[in-house]
Amino acid sequence: METQDNKPRGPLVGLKVVEMGQLIAGPFAAKTLADFGAEVIKIEPPGAGDPLRKWRLLKDGTSVWWQVQSRNKRSLALDLKQPEAQDIVRRLAAEADVLIENFRPGALEGWGLGPAALQALNPGLIMLRISGYGQTGPYRDRPGFGVVAEAMGGLRHLTAEPGRVPVRVGVSIGDTLASLHGVIGILLALQHRHATVSPEAPKGRGQVIDVALYEAVFNCMESLLPEYSAFGAVRGPAGSAMPGIAPTNAYRCADGGYALIAGNGDSIFKRLMHCIARDDLGQDPALADNAGRVARVQELDAAIGAWAATRPVNEVLAALDAAQVPAGKIYTVADIAADPHYAARGMLQTVTMDDGSALTVPGVVPRLSSTPGGQWRRAPALGQDSEAVLREVGLTDAQIATLRARGVVA
Repeated sequence: METQDNKPRGPLVGLKVVEMGQLIAGPFAAKTLADFGAEVIKIEPPGAGDPLRKWRLLKDGTSVWWQVQSRNKRSLALDLKQPEAQDIVRRLAAEADVLIENFRPGALEGWGLGPAALQALNPGLIMLRISGYGQTGPYRDRPGFGVVAEAMGGLRHLTAEPGRVPVRVGVSIGDTLASLHGVIGILLALQHRHATVSPEAPKGRGQVIDVALYEAVFNCMESLLPEYSAFGAVRGPAGSAMPGIAPTNAYRCADGGYALIAGNGDSIFKRLMHCIARDDLGQDPALADNAGRVARVQELDAAIGAWAATRPVNEVLAALDAAQVPAGKIYTVADIAADPHYAARGMLQTVTMDDGSALTVPGVVPRLSSTPGGQWRRAPALGQDSEAVLREVGLTDAQIATLRARGVVA
């Protein structure tokens, strides 16, 4: 919900961020900073703006996703191909703390806006650069989207039922993982900048954060590489199960729903077997540890599946909850929107649209006890803040009018 006084709050109030990205990876990182109080100026091309404005389902001509990805931001419409627009970016960067971009490597340099140029104007500037393959290496110039990064990072190979085609996980997880790694990098760089304050560097020293989409995915691949290094093991897809950890799987229930049951702890396993009236398995010495259970995982899955198949999902979950066995329903978004725990935790926030209708959007994560984030401003219309931002960097109304007439600004 928007705050009553519409003033930014959170630990990043006072932090100035220039966002030059589009779609997901760069803008999600900037959105996270904006949620916690940073002032984010989003630069978009005149005309269509960020393509995300038209992605997926539209309400009154604009994506409802836009209301999440660009909340708390200001929109400056600039044609970055024009020298005057590039000069405006230099003015903004000279006063900013952070600049975020997710163009192909070399694009900023081609406009005269690379790190060497901008950090010469502002040595304390922190630059987050997100790209498919990073700013260096033999693949740096290849176009890279999140789905490609998920494949190269090792995730897509695992996301399948055995013997079937690997599938997308359902959301742009490669982009989002890169964004979150970028936010971590920014916070680390801010700490370093604080530690390097000196008379020669009153704001401290900035640096460049180079995030490759595929590396962000690869960083989350757990034991994949060391298992291959030590044993030559190539982990394959396992569907809804957790390979090497048993029993953990999704089990179909009598009403067609699925219960995800994680019974892989030694004591949890015994409680699970008692709950499904299979104490013969729960007390079997050969199943007392994970290694023994993995060896007989098909037998265990069959026993749990047979029990779940005779009961509706809510009855299954109630029984497992009473037995203190970790389990949960596989939610649809309809389940999420109706869930009392989501509501109690503030994860279902409401914003009022221009037509007066209510739109439910995700709450702010993570939750901070003393300096929580929030939403104080709806996502902007294209160029909504252009004039105000340009005045703040010293342009006169006459100069702004000239730039607008020439299509540099919108």
